[in-house]
Amino acid sequence: MSAEADALPGTGEPRPEFEELVAPLRRELTAHCYRMVGSVHEAEDLVQETYLRAWRAYDGFEHRSSVRTWMYRIATNACLTALEGRARRPLPVGLGAPPADPRGDLHAQRETAWVEPLPDAVVWASPEEDPADVAVSRESVRLALVAALQELTAQQRAVVLLCDVLRWRAAEAAAALGLSVGAVTSTLQRARNHLARRREDEPVALDAGDPRAAELLARYQRAFEDYDMDGLVGVLTEDAQWQMPPFLEWFQGGADIADLIRTRCPAQRAGDMRFVSTSANGVPALAMYMRGPDGVHRAFQIQHPVVTADGVAHVTAWFGEHHFTALGLSLELPTDPA
Repeated sequence: MSAEADALPGTGEPRPEFEELVAPLRRELTAHCYRMVGSVHEAEDLVQETYLRAWRAYDGFEHRSSVRTWMYRIATNACLTALEGRARRPLPVGLGAPPADPRGDLHAQRETAWVEPLPDAVVWASPEEDPADVAVSRESVRLALVAALQELTAQQRAVVLLCDVLRWRAAEAAAALGLSVGAVTSTLQRARNHLARRREDEPVALDAGDPRAAELLARYQRAFEDYDMDGLVGVLTEDAQWQMPPFLEWFQGGADIADLIRTRCPAQRAGDMRFVSTSANGVPALAMYMRGPDGVHRAFQIQHPVVTADGVAHVTAWFGEHHFTALGLSLELPTDPA
């Protein structure tokens, strides 16, 4: 917050103690808001709203709870206010339609607010000291979990995040949300049941540090860059899923995914596609750049692969330069001297 914003209302006097207390919470509050709303851009706006609400209420804060608990309470209610009357953010696989024909028509639904990737740098500025904390944090922003959370009501999301991610007691969550303990308990059970069913359908991903994951991801990248569709089929699992918002269709099976790329992707030969490694939602991700008629590779797609012991089992690919910007990536690659 600026010095002007961090002042007593009407006086302009700075309040450095407020910033000292709340500044260290910004990254974890951003992750919390992202889990609630499914958008990093909205999450950052909601964290700013949280800080503004907290600044206005700071004089009345009596330290009956920790500052961290107080800020999470404000952030959760800011998210609930923002979500009132809004449609839920989906991903194509979650819309209930069957897999599409890779040679059929594609239907872009750009007016839909889709679940977005979370750049790791937004949450983790540097490696954390405690590996256990890293595992818990990264688990809590898995793309599949965030997408499943968006299928819950806003209240269910808030309850399950407060109780199961932040480990609040039911009474604490009830006080924060203005609910009875019984309402929190029943809401939590429904939310847990839904998330458990969704988890059953997820492929079991390899740990990002597993050498097998790195080798499979390298093969996957090489297949695209070499325009080797047989190689791509070989690194995808038999029932691999591919989705690419804003398009409503999703595709299943390595052969169909390769057919989709052959027939729908602008690339025609080796070298048309180049990748830059990045990270999102706690795992490695890939930024694809497509070569244009002038030979320049420009931002095309952010890919989020789920790598299992059997191969790449799921890919979510987002179009839009704003995703590259959020990840701190260039919109063009330098011309390859070769």
